[in-house]
Order: sequence, then C-alpha cells, then structure tokens
Amino acid sequence: MEILGQIFKTIINIGATALLPIIIFILGMIFRMKIGDAIKSGLTVGIGFMGLTLVVNLLTASLKPAVDYYSKLGTGYTITDIGWPAVGAASWVAPFAGLAILLGIIINIVLVRTGLTKTMNVDIWNYMHFLIPGSLAYVLFNNFWIGLLVTVGMSVIALFIGDKLAPKWQNYFGLDGTTCTTIIYTAWVMPFAWLINKLIDFIPGLNKVDLSLEKVNKKLGVFGESSVIGTIVGILLALLTRQNLAHTVTMAIGIASVMVLMPKMVGVLMEGISPVGKAARSTMTKQMGKKANLNIGMDIALGLGDPATETATVITIPLVILCALFLPNIRLFPVGLLMSIIYISVAGTLMTKGNLFRTILIGVIFCSVTLYLEAYVAPGATKIIQTGGVHVSGLSSDLTLSEPWNALIYWLSTIF
Repeated sequence: MEILGQIFKTIINIGATALLPIIIFILGMIFRMKIGDAIKSGLTVGIGFMGLTLVVNLLTASLKPAVDYYSKLGTGYTITDIGWPAVGAASWVAPFAGLAILLGIIINIVLVRTGLTKTMNVDIWNYMHFLIPGSLAYVLFNNFWIGLLVTVGMSVIALFIGDKLAPKWQNYFGLDGTTCTTIIYTAWVMPFAWLINKLIDFIPGLNKVDLSLEKVNKKLGVFGESSVIGTIVGILLALLTRQNLAHTVTMAIGIASVMVLMPKMVGVLMEGISPVGKAARSTMTKQMGKKANLNIGMDIALGLGDPATETATVITIPLVILCALFLPNIRLFPVGLLMSIIYISVAGTLMTKGNLFRTILIGVIFCSVTLYLEAYVAPGATKIIQTGGVHVSGLSSDLTLSEPWNALIYWLSTIF
C-alpha cells in the first residue's frame, strides 16, 4: 500500500501542467478519438494550463509590492499562514493516500457508467483537497479507516456537486462540457457566496448596486476596456501603497496584462478540452442513450477567463489586508490566503453573475471568516503539517484547512 501511495505521489508531483496532457490523452483514447487528435488535445490543454499558471504568477508578482507594504503595518501575529503547497505535500503522509485516489477514480468510472453521475473528474492534481481532510482525520484520530473513508467520501461528494453546478458554470462562463470539481470552492466558497448574495437582496440600497465590467465598458468607452481598467487599478493600488515610479508602472502593466491574457489562456485550454468533451458525449450517448451528458470535472482555474475576476481580486486584496490589521483577535497575517483570492473571486463572480460590487463584498466577508477559522484549526493544522515532514515553528494554518468539514473534524477530535 505504501508503494501504491508512493507511485501516486510521484505522479502528482509531476504537476498539473504535465499531468493534464497525459490524462486528457488517455481520456481521448477511451472515448475513441483518433490518436493524433488525442495527442493534440492533451498538448493544447497542457499549454493552456501552463499559460494560466504563468498569468496567475504574473498577477502575484504584480501585486507583491502592495502586499509587502501592507504586511509591514501589522505585528503580533502568532500563527503562520503557510499556504497550500506545504499543506498539500503534508497530506501525503497518510498511508492510505494512493489507495484513496485509486478507489476514487474507480468509483467515479462506475458512477459514470451506471449513470448515477455525469461528472468525470480529471482533476487528479486537486485530489489533495480530498486527502487533506482525510489526512487530518487520520492524524487526529490515529485511525486508517476513518481517514480513508473521509478522503474517498469527499471525492464522491465532489462529483454530485459537479453535476448540480454544471448548468450554472457552463451558462455563465461559456465552458460547455465542463464543470468544477475543486471541492473547497464548490462545497464551501460557492455556497457561502450564494448565501451572501441572497442576503444582499434583502438589504435596501445595497441590493440596487449592480456594477459589472460590461456596464462600465458601455458608460466609459475606452476607459471601460479591460486593459485600461487593469492599468488604472494598478496605478491606484500603487498610489495607495506609496510605490515608486518603477513599481507603479510594473504593477499597472502587469495587472493590465493579466486582464487581457487570462481569458485568452482559458480559450486555449478550452480548445483542447472541447474535442474530448464531444467525443465523450458521443461515446456515452451510444452506450447510454440520449440522456447521457458527460461533463469533464476541472480545476476552479478554468473560470479565470472572466475579466471581472481579476478586477475583483486586485480590489479585494488590500481590503482583506485591512481586515487582518483592524478586526479584533486576528492571530495571523493572510499571506497564503491573499494568493487564493483570485479563485475566491471566481466563485463570487459566478454566484453574482458578474456583479463586481457583490463579488468584492463576498470576497472580503469570506476571507474575514477564514481568518478566524484558520486560527481555530491551527493546532490540528500544525499537527498534520509537522507529521507530513514540513518543518514549521509555532502554530501554522492555511485556507485549505479552514474549511467547515476540517473545523468539524478538529472539533470532534477535541471531544473524543
């Protein structure tokens, strides 16, 4: 079993950019595509995902001077916001990791073949979001079977949520034949965003604010173009954080570049996925009839093509930093959390149908709640991180460990 776990860990360590082309190629073969078309689709998906990664890294680099400025304003934090890479690596400490992934894939195939789900999760890279709560349960309860059950259960839950999400996901983002299976966002951030969005509907005044990039574009002309908006946002953020001219120009052009390039990279990724999706639906229709409608489960990053996401992100980040500085009893500075705001904004954008004001408000509220949840689960989070061989001093936590199910697991461990 340890050998199986090591094999899957080695495969996952290849990285999503290298792993996705292989998975897409295999799916193409399974769904009877020509070998040349399957190779082309796999490579195109890999190129698109690589492009997305580079653009997200560009956004991170462009915002770094502002983040550094705000981080120097706060002191006295006793918990380290360690970020998801360390936590994801630590989750592989569980002896059931390889078995859980294998079972998850087999169950997914069986559920698709029997028509119980229409989601085929190819996002093997994000199986870590199933492993993290499973590993936390294993470490806190010292029970192999509880950890395995939690991990496999989460992978199955993600499929049914993917089914429910697919129509809304496809209609708003225009991503036909796909859905999202990144469970931290589909089962936590999106329901949270939906709830806040509904609550806003009952608040006089706020419920009338409908700010979208499309409306801004119509009213402002060239100043409503995504590239110009990105430049303006970058300049304003630089001025607020007292940057020099060089940093101001770099931030402005960097954010403007992200606004323009992100949708194009999603377009490249979809160019590779679409032929596989069509082949999948054709094959499944022949076997299961016209009711078959297979959706390919993908990373939340697939929703980054909406320009409102980047605009909401760069406005939300400084607001979240201010919350960390001024809200009572905050015990960590949100370094890792800040880099996840772009994906949180995808959830907000989807649930508000592109309402920029509501997306920003949702992001700020969600991140504020997360700051407290991260602190609550920090003792358990630190234990899984240290057990996984990641050296940390003092208490550490992360967004991926602040999910309500992880908080529940930690709470139960304090009782039993």
